Amino acid sequence: MRFGEFQEFRRRRLSAQPALLDAAETNVYRALAPMRPEPPAGTSPVHRCDLARAWLRRFELPEEWSGHAMVCRGVRHGLGVVFPWLRTVQARLWLPGDVYPVYLELARAAGLAPAFYPTLPTPTLPRSAADHRPECLLLANPSKPLGRYLSDAECAAVVSWLRESPHRRLLIDSVYDLGAPFAAGTRRLLDTGRAILLHSVAKGWLWPRTFGVVLLGPAQAGLAEAFRGDPPTPAQLRLADRLLTEHGDVPRRVVGELAARAERMCERLPDDVLREIPAASRTCPGNYFFPVAIPAETLRRECGVLAVPVSVFGESNWSGSILTSLADAFGPTSGAAR
Repeated sequence: MRFGEFQEFRRRRLSAQPALLDAAETNVYRALAPMRPEPPAGTSPVHRCDLARAWLRRFELPEEWSGHAMVCRGVRHGLGVVFPWLRTVQARLWLPGDVYPVYLELARAAGLAPAFYPTLPTPTLPRSAADHRPECLLLANPSKPLGRYLSDAECAAVVSWLRESPHRRLLIDSVYDLGAPFAAGTRRLLDTGRAILLHSVAKGWLWPRTFGVVLLGPAQAGLAEAFRGDPPTPAQLRLADRLLTEHGDVPRRVVGELAARAERMCERLPDDVLREIPAASRTCPGNYFFPVAIPAETLRRECGVLAVPVSVFGESNWSGSILTSLADAFGPTSGAAR
């Protein structure tokens, strides 16, 4: 069941069975809309180089990297620039097959025919033999719907994968990392010098497709001109400046609200369902995706819980499902009323 099909299914089920516990809302922007900062009213110019340095300072990265910090309109836009470059160098692209269907859409639009690896119930890296061909692995850290950061052992496996060939590179989607600095695993992968990091204000500040940074590695200097030729609008740059300078605490407050919603969800889940949520997902800051090793159909029919089928996120052989903590039932008003 794809995303659009599931949204219609969810609407029908909740209408027909009002007693169902809705653990299937996926739109964080709708759920947390009151927390999103307002755009600035002014028209003063903001320069991309200043934003790049402000972003680097926030995430405690060296300011001398500013020449490699490409300002863009978010992770989608960043991938929309990087993927065509991978096509020109005839790279083999590995995508997580059960994370985000838009990865595949963007890859195909760029003329790529990617291969896939699973992340559920745990990430399993590709095991193909290395050759002379450029090879790029896209991973998310933290990963959804896995709902957690990569473990130390998983990061070590990624580093080992890189070491098998000098032609291998990483793309790290860090949009779900709401902390500063980035997670230790992400910094470890950056330290290999063979990673491109993608980040945006989409989740931390609740402004999708507005502003992001693609941090290029030393070997990707040729991509810089592509980004410089396709910048955000002046209004988007002004908004980004305001988010970074005047609303730096919003990601922290978002993390707090999501933690409260997750706790309310857990309070209402049956005990046998709650036991299936991995501890790492429950404790990951800013997480609202919780994998459980129970099929969505079983949860609905036997437990009264509406969950998201894994197929909504992509192809998967795993039989479990995903709970989310974004529904109105877990919001502050509902929580106070109970």
